[in-house]
Amino acid sequence: MPIPIVNSIASWFLKKRFHQIELFLKYPNEVQNELLMSLIHFAKDTEFGKTYDFASIKNYKTFAERVPIKNYDGWQDVIDRSRQGETNLFWPTPIKWFAKSSGTTNAKSKFIPVSEESLEDCHYAASKDLLCMYLNNNEDSQLFTGKSLRLGGSKQLHKENGTVFGDLSAILIDNMPFWAEFSSTPGNKVSLMSDWEYKMQAIVDETRNENVTSLAGVPSWMLVLLNNVLETTGKNSILDVWPNLEVYFHGGVSFTPYADQYKKILPTSGFKYYEIYNASEGFFAIQDQNHSDELLLMLDYGIFYEFIPMDIYATSEEKAIPLSEVELHKNYAVIITTNAGLWRYKIGDTVRFTSLSPYRVKVSGRTKHHINVFGEELIIENAENALKTVCKATHSEIVDFTAAPIFMAGKEKGAHEWLIEFKTPPKDLNQFNELFDNALKALNSDYEAKRFNNITLNKPKINIARNRLFYDWLKQNNKLGGQHKIPRLSNTREYMDELKALNTREFVG
Repeated sequence: MPIPIVNSIASWFLKKRFHQIELFLKYPNEVQNELLMSLIHFAKDTEFGKTYDFASIKNYKTFAERVPIKNYDGWQDVIDRSRQGETNLFWPTPIKWFAKSSGTTNAKSKFIPVSEESLEDCHYAASKDLLCMYLNNNEDSQLFTGKSLRLGGSKQLHKENGTVFGDLSAILIDNMPFWAEFSSTPGNKVSLMSDWEYKMQAIVDETRNENVTSLAGVPSWMLVLLNNVLETTGKNSILDVWPNLEVYFHGGVSFTPYADQYKKILPTSGFKYYEIYNASEGFFAIQDQNHSDELLLMLDYGIFYEFIPMDIYATSEEKAIPLSEVELHKNYAVIITTNAGLWRYKIGDTVRFTSLSPYRVKVSGRTKHHINVFGEELIIENAENALKTVCKATHSEIVDFTAAPIFMAGKEKGAHEWLIEFKTPPKDLNQFNELFDNALKALNSDYEAKRFNNITLNKPKINIARNRLFYDWLKQNNKLGGQHKIPRLSNTREYMDELKALNTREFVG
């Protein structure tokens, strides 16, 4: 199909869709409230709906008072029953699919319900919106002259008791219309390979001679793939391999630590990066403007949002608020109620609002991934921005990192210990540490207060990780590829001690 026709069809779809988008842009709180009432009414005859008497809930206030907020542990028993084939437990339509996720750090698997409604009205709807927004912002795009290189999870789908589980990406690929595969590369056979290392080379072999115009996947693993492409082809720039490549749609982890490395292998000011915010539980936000680091919260995908201010999270004062009550630049834990039957579910992410009209967010980290042993409230966003600043100043480059507290012992003050794998190490590690400490102080007033005159915290301690340490750690824990991530910050030393032990020896596996 000629590209102008494809772009015209996309433009028609966007205009039709934009009327709906304008509705939630203009009346966001009304749209969210109506959505909540619709979800409650739809599920009133489920076991969950009867337990909390959904039939008598007429407003958000009653819903919030009656329905408890839970994390996965609080949902596990009923999800396990659903996986055994029981229906009408928390959602009226049968749940056929479960997105398997190990979580960011937990060894225990999570099985997130994926309904027909969430598949069509959330995940697939968001993919269409993303493409349409991009084409609307870039009318001369040649996106459809070639293929999209997708890098998803590495686990195949498994059937059990009449239900199916696997990576969300595998579920999405398995349910895509047949024509969608023609616009994507690699094919389903390679995309769903389970051996990550074998799969990486198979992707390179299958895609290197394709006309790839866009990339889609998690930044950390996409970078591994692109470096493999360069190594295999002997090229210095990805644009020498795919000259028509114009955009990278990314999500899953923060792009900040990888931005400079991408610019080296995609050296052009015209190349575009579009961020998305999605998870196994749903698709939440989309970058709707070129060259922006803000994401538009999508309010009509069947997801009702609530937020817990992080300064009262996991305390006796913990209380969720609706979208209408959020404030700018405050850190919030995200709570969702979805069209897959998750009610007031803690997804474990934190966000900050950068705009209230429309509602735009930045993902700031994870509720479990911060260090607050000494009252310093250090979050991932602080760490990544500080490291980016210091790397630029010291001409160094980071592959991966993690941090943990050094607990107070006797009269000795506490500190933060960092384990950093460098691609290009700094010439002077002491200077790097000094600059890093100052950058953290500038970004976080609580950290600065605890560091003042070493009142509570000593200077950070930085260890250099050996080459491939974090890759080997993920491999050792069967977490290569897909959505698996390095635990950046932790309040315990579990990951740090494990990684430091592995850092002293070469991994064989």
